[in-house]
Amino acid sequence: MMDARMPAIAIRGGAGPAEALHLEQVARPVPGEGEILLRVHAAGVNRPDILQREGRYPVPPGAPDRLGLEVAGEVVVGAGRWSPGDRVCALLGGGGYAGHAVVDARHALPLPAGLDFVQAAALPETVFTVYANVFLHGRLQAGETLLVHGATSGIGVAAIQMAKAAGARVIATSRGADKAAAARRLGADIAIDSSAEDFGAAAMAAGGIDVALDMVGAPYLAATLDALNPDGRIVYIAAQGGGQLQLPLATLMRKRAVVTGSLLRPRSADEKAALAAEIERVVWPWIASGRVRAIVDRTFPLADAAQAHAWLESGRHEGKVVLLP
Repeated sequence: MMDARMPAIAIRGGAGPAEALHLEQVARPVPGEGEILLRVHAAGVNRPDILQREGRYPVPPGAPDRLGLEVAGEVVVGAGRWSPGDRVCALLGGGGYAGHAVVDARHALPLPAGLDFVQAAALPETVFTVYANVFLHGRLQAGETLLVHGATSGIGVAAIQMAKAAGARVIATSRGADKAAAARRLGADIAIDSSAEDFGAAAMAAGGIDVALDMVGAPYLAATLDALNPDGRIVYIAAQGGGQLQLPLATLMRKRAVVTGSLLRPRSADEKAALAAEIERVVWPWIASGRVRAIVDRTFPLADAAQAHAWLESGRHEGKVVLLP
């Protein structure tokens, strides 16, 4: 096995446009202590993959430098509670765009009942991100209102469903009437086409918000803060529209607001293990009951990773994009 090779996606020149992605044959990874080796059946595509491809997302120390942060597959070499043949999905530090991947055994979760590998590969990165930011940092509680920007992104579709499963009300924003309609189908109580309507005014008219999950950044800060109820929380997970905020401190202090944010990939292995355990305890039952579904927009063969990235960058997707090795 140590001399075996596998297909994997590389970035021509180290960084570049989607067209820089290409398939090559590389050595199959060898699991270390406490790690499992997976035969990858499906790999999720995420915005951080695009940033890394462009050279704008430095790989954290010790993480694999290849793309791919979530996979689903079969255990080839077991460790911890996992044995060969087990069907799992897993959060990776990198390396998922390949035929095989290694992962800390604690960061893998059993394939949810009724889900196939493609659906399961759409879960880890988004579910871990939403749980950490909405429920831990954002402290969303039943009866509160969550504002989700980017409602039909992979993160957005998970956040809407998870918040509803937890008993919260959801206001979702997206650009375009079709995407607003998709957000309503996913369970959003109010869906706003932000290209045609002032989402801040609409949110205030609906009673305001308690938590905001924001991946847009600077352009949405003022309206989001205005709509925030006292003791509200704004949580940033990306800054696709701009990362330099001009924060009106008087409003912040008057509302006793909290503005925070986080990244998932640089967290320690122990932090991710603790998150995995909580997600299996809280979120996996939501999936089993059908309250949270894996929403897959489309799949691409691994060799067509460039097309998958281009599709995600187009912004026309509703849910996750998944690669098939």
